[in-house]
Amino acid sequence: MRTTRPFSYPAVDFLMTLLGLGLFVLDVVLDLVLLASLCRIGEFYLLTVLAVLLLVSSVLVQVFSWLWYRYDTDRPRTSAEAWVERAGLLGLCHVLQLAVFLRYAALVETALRSFGDRRTDLDLEGVSVYLTHDLNMLRLFETFFESAPQLLLMVLIIIRQQEAGLLTVAKAVGSAASISWTVLMYHRSLRSFLVDKTQQSYASSALYFLWNLLLIAPRVAALALLGSALPCLVPAHFLCLWLPLFLWAWLQRTDFMDSVGGEWLYRGAVALVWYFSWFSVAEGEPGRSLIYHAFMAADGALLLAVWWTLRDDEPAVFLAAIPLSYILGLLLKALYYRHAHPSLARLQAPPPDATARLIAHENDEVDSLPQPPVSDRCIEAPPPPTVQPNKRMRRLATNFYS
Repeated sequence: MRTTRPFSYPAVDFLMTLLGLGLFVLDVVLDLVLLASLCRIGEFYLLTVLAVLLLVSSVLVQVFSWLWYRYDTDRPRTSAEAWVERAGLLGLCHVLQLAVFLRYAALVETALRSFGDRRTDLDLEGVSVYLTHDLNMLRLFETFFESAPQLLLMVLIIIRQQEAGLLTVAKAVGSAASISWTVLMYHRSLRSFLVDKTQQSYASSALYFLWNLLLIAPRVAALALLGSALPCLVPAHFLCLWLPLFLWAWLQRTDFMDSVGGEWLYRGAVALVWYFSWFSVAEGEPGRSLIYHAFMAADGALLLAVWWTLRDDEPAVFLAAIPLSYILGLLLKALYYRHAHPSLARLQAPPPDATARLIAHENDEVDSLPQPPVSDRCIEAPPPPTVQPNKRMRRLATNFYS
């Protein structure tokens, strides 16, 4: 049996993993409670919209997870994943919408095994890093497939009723925070490909979280105001924007998936994410980001103008609060890129003399990549990693830090 390098899953990251799993379960429970609540009060139109949203979102996430399992045949499987595949249950697991739970189970397994007997032929560090990257990407997709549209629906209900129950407000606030938090976790995953992580401070993470919240919230609010004036305009507006955004993703020649069909599905998903927030998919991040935000600012102004024309008695404070929030978000984003955004030059393999320093800090964040071993006359080098870095996330990191 081949023994891999010593690895202990960091306790803080293990707690964060359990917290993420708990929040995912809580979100599912709140979704079911909200569906029951809408049914009880007779809001069957909103009930249907929400049910379709949840179903489509979950199916898309399962498809991406299934494709990644098909692509990553060379990645070592955990015991949980291996048992599911040997039993021929992998497809059924995805049909039953359990892909995220399976991946969480695999990640928790690697953590628990790292706490116990470390003599194993499985590269626990490499597998845990790979699983963390895929989970963060799936959660990002789920956030913009489900949470962002659901937040739009919740805000629309609040505006229409001009009074909201505790559950509706809690779900809206939780969804807004969850969206920004998921984007932050995705960003931290990309940072794992950087050799130097000294700039990944709590301050920069808080700044990243805040500017995303200030950009996404006014976008959702503007769409909700449009829906409060004339509900049928929101799906029409989405279709009118999704197609050009989809074409823009195609023109950027994305290379994320390992199959042609999967790549087209990914471009469609990117267009859906762009409807709410910026997402870097190709090199040239600053220029494309400027084009995107200029376009979204113009679209937001148009949405507010239409709402102002059609509104009944909604307070005019929205007319000032939404643009101010978006402008503040852009200023904080510029501040982040000026002082806390790493450069592409740091996205590279460490020099041989730096590897000893990385090994000495083996208890760093779980998303740090395994590095090549260093030979020494006195100390036996650990064996090389058996799991290659997640190439999908590495491509996105290259684009994001270009």
